Amino acid sequence: MDQGAEQQTRDAITDVRGVRIGHATRTGDGWLTGTTVVLAPEGGAVAAVDVRGGGPGTRETDALDPRNLVQRVDAVVLTGGSAYGLDAASGVMAWLEEQGRGFPVGGPGQVVPVVPAACVYDLGRGGSWRARPDASLGREAAAAAAAMETADVPQGCVGAGTGAVAGGMKGGVGTASVRLGSGHTLGALVVVNAVGDVADPRNGVLYGRYFTETDQRPAPEAHDRARTRLAEARSRTTALQTAAGSGGPPLNTTLAVVATDAELTRAQAQKLAGTAHDGLARAVRPVHLLHDGDTVFSLATGERPLPEGPAEALLTVNALLAAAADTVTRAIVKAVEAAQSVRGPGGEFPSYRELYGAS
Repeated sequence: MDQGAEQQTRDAITDVRGVRIGHATRTGDGWLTGTTVVLAPEGGAVAAVDVRGGGPGTRETDALDPRNLVQRVDAVVLTGGSAYGLDAASGVMAWLEEQGRGFPVGGPGQVVPVVPAACVYDLGRGGSWRARPDASLGREAAAAAAAMETADVPQGCVGAGTGAVAGGMKGGVGTASVRLGSGHTLGALVVVNAVGDVADPRNGVLYGRYFTETDQRPAPEAHDRARTRLAEARSRTTALQTAAGSGGPPLNTTLAVVATDAELTRAQAQKLAGTAHDGLARAVRPVHLLHDGDTVFSLATGERPLPEGPAEALLTVNALLAAAADTVTRAIVKAVEAAQSVRGPGGEFPSYRELYGAS
């Protein structure tokens, strides 16, 4: 972690004041999927996106180009269900319209909410190919975000991370935050669903742990047992998917939202989203493949201005960029360690906790 930053008490993206998280989760009866909404404060937030995966599924990302009209957004949607699940954004859009939130285009109440969204591939992992998020699930997640009573964010197999898998292990949702020496706060929320591995095959250490204070290296015999168990689970999952006619190359995607209370321009927010990908590359190997749709959004609420002096402002932005990468890495570690094993008709996905006894 950067020396100019300190971990927040809750260590969550909601440490950025006004940012709220809502999950809608569906499991059982063929379901293993969900939707997560990152709700900006009233008035919205400056937003940007950086897409680096070769197979992205997104909506309204062109609106975030700094050259385009829309300046602020009210929500970002992360969802399961691959491209089908992007329908969840319609429910969030309708919910925002009811609140009078969105881009004003006329008189009172005449708004068009701009709701950027990105999806992960989890189709069929619960057993049913057609069990995927829709507009009603998006609305549910948006309402949950608005009703959030504490800054604590549920992690692991919830929301868009419900059906997430990372290198054959169970993935999920994770979040982390830091407060910089300048007083600015930055937080990240990730959905870890990667083709690549999150654990070093040589020793079982989570890749992200190499960039934290301890790597919590498993004993060699524990690692050997874990690798055998994971290979068996992958084999059973392949057999189940082949029998269901859904076998094929792995299709995944890791998503992240990085938020800060700093007052950033749209170009600076764009740079923030790009640098945050460095955190993903530290914790997942390989990353940004053709079968991934890796996407990072950034939100800047503007509550805390940058220092007035140009040199001081530049140093602060640089510190935010570095913190974004660090915080995304920690959030990925937390997501994997919070995940719970899943066994069902769509596959067998053991958690890191089960494999290695992580606490």
